[in-house]
Amino acid sequence: MQETSHESRKGRGVGASIRRKEDARLLAGRGRFIGDMRFPGQLEAAFLRSPFAHARIRAIHIPAHLKGRAFTHADMVGVKDILARTGLPGFRVSAQPPLASGKVRFAGEPVVMVLADTRAEAEDLIEEIGVDYEELPANHDMLRAVEPDAALVHDEWPDNVFLVSQTDRHFDAGTLAGAPIKVTRKVRTSRQCMSPLEGKGCIAVYERHVEQLALWTSTQMPHIVRSGLAECLGLDTRQIRVVAPDVGGGFGWKGLLQPEEVCCAWAALRLDRPVKWLEDRREHLIAAANCREHHYVMTAYADTDGTLLGLDAVAHVDAGAYSVYPFSACLEGAQVVSNLPGPYNLPAYRCRTTSVCSNKPPIVPYRGVARTGVCTAMELMIDAVAREAGLDPCDVRMRNLVRPEQMPFTSITGKDFDMGDYPESLRRAREMIGHEAVRARQQAGEADGRLVGLGYATYCEQGAHGTSVYHGWGIPMVPGIESCGARLTPDGTLEVRIGAQSHGQSMETTMAQVACEVLGIDPAQVNVVHGDTAMTPYSTGTWGSRSAVMSGGAVASACERLGERIKRIGAHLLQAPEEAVAIRDAEVVGPAGSVSFAEVAKTWYLAPQNLPADIHPDGLDLVAGYRPTVDTGTFSYASHAAVVAVEPETGEVEILDYVIVEDGGVLLNPMVVDGQIYGGTAQGIGTALYEEMTYDEHGQPLASTLADYLLPGAGEMPAVRIDHIQTPSPNTRFGQKGIGEGGAIAPPAALGNAINDALKGLGVELSMSPMTPRRVRAAVAAAREGAVS
Repeated sequence: MQETSHESRKGRGVGASIRRKEDARLLAGRGRFIGDMRFPGQLEAAFLRSPFAHARIRAIHIPAHLKGRAFTHADMVGVKDILARTGLPGFRVSAQPPLASGKVRFAGEPVVMVLADTRAEAEDLIEEIGVDYEELPANHDMLRAVEPDAALVHDEWPDNVFLVSQTDRHFDAGTLAGAPIKVTRKVRTSRQCMSPLEGKGCIAVYERHVEQLALWTSTQMPHIVRSGLAECLGLDTRQIRVVAPDVGGGFGWKGLLQPEEVCCAWAALRLDRPVKWLEDRREHLIAAANCREHHYVMTAYADTDGTLLGLDAVAHVDAGAYSVYPFSACLEGAQVVSNLPGPYNLPAYRCRTTSVCSNKPPIVPYRGVARTGVCTAMELMIDAVAREAGLDPCDVRMRNLVRPEQMPFTSITGKDFDMGDYPESLRRAREMIGHEAVRARQQAGEADGRLVGLGYATYCEQGAHGTSVYHGWGIPMVPGIESCGARLTPDGTLEVRIGAQSHGQSMETTMAQVACEVLGIDPAQVNVVHGDTAMTPYSTGTWGSRSAVMSGGAVASACERLGERIKRIGAHLLQAPEEAVAIRDAEVVGPAGSVSFAEVAKTWYLAPQNLPADIHPDGLDLVAGYRPTVDTGTFSYASHAAVVAVEPETGEVEILDYVIVEDGGVLLNPMVVDGQIYGGTAQGIGTALYEEMTYDEHGQPLASTLADYLLPGAGEMPAVRIDHIQTPSPNTRFGQKGIGEGGAIAPPAALGNAINDALKGLGVELSMSPMTPRRVRAAVAAAREGAVS
């Protein structure tokens, strides 16, 4: 570790809320996104997409004048299907052709690619193409899709099941049958769509001067896309370069290999012309960016004081028609099994989850993968137990949360909680929300007749998963040692190269702060390079709340090693023993003076005659790796509390107050962390109250525009208040924990519990998200009808 003084880092290094370096260009409109890019001779692609959810393709009729401009699967000779494999026993592989072959399996699946000088012209030419379909029965509901008489999505499969995941830990049905409290509930979460500001897009260019295919694409994982693309096209990895320029949000949607990327890359190679595709909003909504459709049947067993005795769950996840590369269709379902108990000390647990194949777009990872669904299910159950026991839900949570003195704690599913005080987060949230005052307000009633409710939710988030977590999955990507390249440039500034990709995480700022923490260099003098496979070390990319831990650790390791080389040269120039010098403020400081990084760099690059004879020959440019001491992941956590007012006649819900108490360990930049939490909370509010991708009985999507698919805006966001606990992880470089997904996990649970708390006097309990005015009205009407009858 470099001996850098605290004063030299103060206000700039780890823990400082410095402004984002990225904002200077992004706010001034100087960002470079796929939509901003154009190459000479470029063609643009549009895709004829299936109007049916399930149908055989009898014939495709392409006019003669479109030959060489319109392409089907039959034209893509030698291109392999996209295969997302796993090593999980019983997993069924679904081969996804880049363009549909034989039959279509969801409405919106690409069937024909058409190229023209402009997207508009390509879309016009699509109108001249005819496809004969034989429509087949569509599986639009996951529970119906697993019935024996359901139509098969993949004809060679015996049923519509990707995988069944299950666990049984100390569950004894006979013993638990005598529990004083037994509560059973069904919980369902609706399918959603990610909706980043920038949709997916790519430009494929064959660069003859280097005999290399370059794919510029809006992705979270350039190196993984490169590997998947090479496999599909039958190329060596060296023959492909993948570059992610500025990326306008991802949330998981851009963490996979897209069929359109394969098609554009193939066309660029075949035609020797650049080929561009930009996803429009309708394509985004209907074609492949769906997520989070769960169904739970859960029984909780508890003692009279609310102590949980056991949990039994049967879950289904609608995984859509294909497995996405590289994570597969089973990422969501398998994590339901392992994450459902959440932050609770549960003595007995049994869960069986079925990942269902349906005639819908493939389910893809979305911010907080599986955790939002399991948090909603578990937290609604906690409140149900509390109501059955006649206790306050906050007290039931407090009784069952893992306690700080139990840390480090291994959960019933084998999760290794590193460090934290979960009850303290709930205590602070209770205090911030004004628990007693809200209860008093409820008792007094509202003058306008609305009903006030208070809801809580506590969750934990495993982030920065390592090799030991993923190698058993047998998927095409297993995270390992994260690497960083560090280079002192000839003028003494610093360049760091990371394989992760920033699409809103502020890595150009936070990674520069890590460099400052180690070397004392001003973050303004640090250039962070990312998103280019030709320039950065290999990485599985940005996903799973891993960048602060893994890339941050790698940057620190590289800067430490670079610092040793800088010190060696600096000590020589100062005529001092190496052990007598230290690095402060981008200088090597000795007993009788100092030399700047610029002087050290000048000596290495321009005056090598002044170097010591035994200087390291690799110089001031190196690559170093990092792995946490325990690589099962970090565990951040938070408690959310919400106060709502519900109008029972209209079903309208207003969020009156919302507080969050989170623990992300040591925060690299608290302002950036707050931004992540605010953004995630907005998405969680969308999940709770607005967002829903609905399908009819024919598998047709019913929300194809933003007039139908509702997203929360500024007017729907409450003034969220955030408090921080900083419990350092003992396993990471600075004690930081992954936190990027956390804000999106708890809002559906906290708001759902608040709505149910408001309506409990009417005998209403909702268990499906989003809790829209329509669902609230229907539940109130059903309760009143039941009371009358």
